[in-house]
Amino acid sequence: MVGGNARISQLTPIIGTEIDGIDLNMLDDAMTDWLRDLLSKRSVLVIRDQRLDREAHKKVARIFGTGVLHTHALGGARGTDDPEVLPIRTNAESKFTAGEGWHTDVSCDPAPIAASLLYMHEVPEHGGGDTIYASMSECFDRLAQPLQALARTLKATHDGAFPYRTIYGIDPPAGAHYNKTVHPLVIRHPVNGKDILWINRGFTTRIEGMSHHENRALMELFFQHIENTLTAQCRVRWEAGTLTIWDNVATQHHAVWDYYPESRYAERISVVGPELRAA
Repeated sequence: MVGGNARISQLTPIIGTEIDGIDLNMLDDAMTDWLRDLLSKRSVLVIRDQRLDREAHKKVARIFGTGVLHTHALGGARGTDDPEVLPIRTNAESKFTAGEGWHTDVSCDPAPIAASLLYMHEVPEHGGGDTIYASMSECFDRLAQPLQALARTLKATHDGAFPYRTIYGIDPPAGAHYNKTVHPLVIRHPVNGKDILWINRGFTTRIEGMSHHENRALMELFFQHIENTLTAQCRVRWEAGTLTIWDNVATQHHAVWDYYPESRYAERISVVGPELRAA
């Protein structure tokens, strides 16, 4: 038990838990164990009313995965003064917003992000800007058995440069390095052992060993399955001072840009996980 004032409620039966009444500045061993366990079970933790500076934000992040903080290839382009902090800023001058489209954060890395922690500083004045999360173990479980069996035999390429042209409509920033990695289509979660469907519209470019037409059709089948399985999803409504922690291996997410021309600003800190293994 973590503190007598902690209150938790499920966002849905499948995914997501909201937490009130804790102060992450008071992080200790008991709270660390509790948060790790709860994240492995619920995949998304929404923690309200926090007052975190960057060092406190980083301290929480380091309790997950390998404890090594991720450095994003676009950090410099986004104007960060700290390579371990990724600013997520959208306003009236923005041509796109980060995360607009279903994706798993940098699934192109050989050892992808284990958990991401987004701390909200500014929300749109008139609402909007929610993030939707989907459970990839639930999506795998809801595939028909023949598709599950097929998916277990497949591997797919994840390309870090791909989102810029396809989602944002721009060329990748010059001089930056973007990983390209072939991963199994079904992986074993490194903490809870669940089978995870590991393919996403944001970074996955092709399934290995297939013709162009087979690849397009099969990838779209998986993408549509993930996006249309609404019972595997939860929706997070942001407030200033909210920290949301998501298991990046177990989920995909989609940031909804429905608040133009208003502004939204958050900072993301992520922690690297182990290399993925086939289920």
